[in-house]
Amino acid sequence: MIDECANNVAGMICVDAERVGVAQPDKVLFEDLSVTISSGERVAVVGINGSGKSTLLRLLTGDASPDEGVVRFGRGVRIASLDQDPRLPPGTVAEYLGWTEGGRTQGGAGWEVAAVATSLGVQPLFDRRTDELSGGQAKRVALAKALVGEHDLIVLDEPTNHLDLEAIEWLETRLSASGAALVLVTHDRHVLDRLTTGRGTGKVVELDNGRGYVHVAAEGSSAYATYLEARAARLEREVGAEATRRILARRELAWLKRGAPARSTKPKARLRHAAEIVGGGLAPSGVRSSDLVLGVGTNRLGNQVVELEGVSKRFGDVTVLRDVDVLIEPGARLGVVGPNGSGKTTLLDIVAGRTDPSGGVLRRGATVITGYADQHSSTLEPDAIVRELVAGPYREPDYEDRALLERFWFDSTAQYAPVRMLSGGERRRLQLVMVLAAKPNLLVLDEPTNDLDLDTLRAVEEFLDGWPGALIAASHDRAFLDRTVDHVLAIDDEGRVARVPGGVSGWLASRANAPGASPRSTRSTRPADAAAARSASNTKTAARGTSRYTLGRRLRDAEQEMARAQVRRDRLAEALSTAVDHTELARIGSELAAAQAALDDIEERWLHLVEQSTS
Repeated sequence: MIDECANNVAGMICVDAERVGVAQPDKVLFEDLSVTISSGERVAVVGINGSGKSTLLRLLTGDASPDEGVVRFGRGVRIASLDQDPRLPPGTVAEYLGWTEGGRTQGGAGWEVAAVATSLGVQPLFDRRTDELSGGQAKRVALAKALVGEHDLIVLDEPTNHLDLEAIEWLETRLSASGAALVLVTHDRHVLDRLTTGRGTGKVVELDNGRGYVHVAAEGSSAYATYLEARAARLEREVGAEATRRILARRELAWLKRGAPARSTKPKARLRHAAEIVGGGLAPSGVRSSDLVLGVGTNRLGNQVVELEGVSKRFGDVTVLRDVDVLIEPGARLGVVGPNGSGKTTLLDIVAGRTDPSGGVLRRGATVITGYADQHSSTLEPDAIVRELVAGPYREPDYEDRALLERFWFDSTAQYAPVRMLSGGERRRLQLVMVLAAKPNLLVLDEPTNDLDLDTLRAVEEFLDGWPGALIAASHDRAFLDRTVDHVLAIDDEGRVARVPGGVSGWLASRANAPGASPRSTRSTRPADAAAARSASNTKTAARGTSRYTLGRRLRDAEQEMARAQVRRDRLAEALSTAVDHTELARIGSELAAAQAALDDIEERWLHLVEQSTS
């Protein structure tokens, strides 16, 4: 039922949902859910794929009705919305946005249409017909439409999909400066945390197993952090299959509270185990083969992985990459960033061996086994069975396949389901499992976070944190990059690649401060947008400092030294246990003592660096 409600005393009630519920033929999405959204409030909706997030958003915009309960709207409330997969009306992009040749619009705010369209990269599409746009282009055009004009409530479903990092930062700034109430679904945790923190009341609506939970933060605090803490506490009271999710939520809460430090702060024992397996040593005692599948890869990686020297790539007369020098060493964690269309996917295709460079030298280690997850999951056979796809065509599914699928939330029913029964997010999840099941020692991931829910993102990050192979990933998800990579490879407008100190924040700051930088990263037409952008830039510049890159490099060097020292110590210990001659025993014992002392020194240095990186 949809009705109209009056304004409250403290502020305008935009929408009030009272005890609403929606069910599908095979399951209840949510029931008995009540939430009120007033002017100025920021509300994020979270839940796994298929839990009903998009359905709830449609209820809050009036585009759908609940099976039970009532939805009331404030009198005269103005609502703008963005669907997950928008369908645009016939006509040109300019007509859809209300833009005319003279720069006028239906509302007279031509400057705003131009500013928003430029920041989202859709102004070059003005003359295109809406039925000629790709899915990503249509999404950005629809987002521009939702952001233009005066609204009381803005409802956005995955607004950061198909945006590059600069556009996401601009979107954060604009939404932070807006006085409208905001409801959004997004997998970008930076966006979640920033937009549910600060002015006004922040809320997180969590949909989980047919139930809805509303988490409200005090003014000035993060509703996302409040949700993580409350969810972890709730899951601690439960048992069984939720144990893994409880641990991951706790770890992300700790990560969020300490400001996303370098990922090198993993426990020493876990670091040693991973390093031993990378180096070809024996697995730690008590570790089963299934644990190696779930935690780390088992295929040995040699000293050489992939090296690009002076590499270029041309498509016809267009040069996408030029003079690229990249070294991917064992254990490397590299993130690739750059504007849309800068050549990120092309670089990954070259590294993975899916395309050849037009010039330069490409060297690949003889032991490299590459696992590649691209941006698309549409190539999966619709009638194929999930567990059979993971096992591959030459063997029967076994317990390791089952354990890996369960880790990524495929229960016993889903494992026997055909692909056509899976949602888009579940297909994306399946694609990742298929890549990991092959036990590669070089992972190449192209926008791996698209369409994944927060639980799956945490599982992927947890997997990568203990996985000892090399990784190179292109992503617009800053939280994912912060938690999984050590260094950032930035592709500039000329197709050149450089390592940038300061990670993603350092790259964004360098783009913003570069002479002749684009309006997307340096300025906004509205004064409020400009002020907010300056404040965000100043905060990031002050926070990152100049030591983060140096500390990350020193931590990486110490980790590699520790891995080598550990292998040497263990080999000497094994030799000592089999020696019988007293002279040999004395010699090996002396060497073992020296090796242990060297390992202890390296561990102390590593711990000191960890303390510096987290202080």
